[in-house]
Amino acid sequence: MSKLLLGNAGIIAGSVAFVISVFTAVLPARAESEDPVALLKSMTDYVNGQKSISVVADADIEVVTYDLQKIQFTSSIDLLMSRPDKLRASRRGGYADVDLIFDGKSFTLLGKYRNVYAQVENEGTTDQLIDRLRQDYSIEAPGADLLLTSAYDELMRDVSDAKYIGHGVVGGVDCDHLAFRKNETDWQIWIERGSKPIPRKYVITSKGIAGAPQYTLVIRDWQTEKPIAAEAFAFVAPAGAKKMDVSELAELDEVPPGIVEGEKK
Repeated sequence: MSKLLLGNAGIIAGSVAFVISVFTAVLPARAESEDPVALLKSMTDYVNGQKSISVVADADIEVVTYDLQKIQFTSSIDLLMSRPDKLRASRRGGYADVDLIFDGKSFTLLGKYRNVYAQVENEGTTDQLIDRLRQDYSIEAPGADLLLTSAYDELMRDVSDAKYIGHGVVGGVDCDHLAFRKNETDWQIWIERGSKPIPRKYVITSKGIAGAPQYTLVIRDWQTEKPIAAEAFAFVAPAGAKKMDVSELAELDEVPPGIVEGEKK
């Protein structure tokens, strides 16, 4: 019986080896000569050259609970941007349905589930808006890095290692897969191959947090130079909407309070 088992194991091992060799043979060869930094620069230059951008994407935010369980929250994003000072972004998830509207003079956050909004005077560019949201209101919006005019510098800040991983396919689109390392985070990006090097997937891994939670952005549609009506960036309060204080912005977050590591319920 033992010889029979050993014989079968040998046949299985041989079959597995054959399958692996065939599978490996059909994989595309890695292009070691590809420069990840140059590819990233090409992407950021291309995106910066687009005056009007329309994006549809899905985002996943992972958090680690007090008892070290990893939980993922998923939302869908629709974004319109007209450089240099117009932005409208809608994010709909299980715990928040929020619109951000910026017309170059003020920004408004509308919480549709609660029918409340906060409005802040904020004259400037979309870059300045993103900086203020992060610094003054702790709204990180990590995917916004891809839209900054300084995107290349921001993405490459403190990068200690850059790798060209190979080819990947995101939503049926052929991409170049790049990976970068920083002290506290690792991040990856998949860039569409060809004459329109737009980002298709973006992943940030937080190494300094137990469980290494990730933020993942998958772009389903990206349109450039598509005319956007000025009305898209004008805010009209819905019927019955209540104006809230800007200090309450955190209540519109996608992640429910009390679930993150260290916040014991």
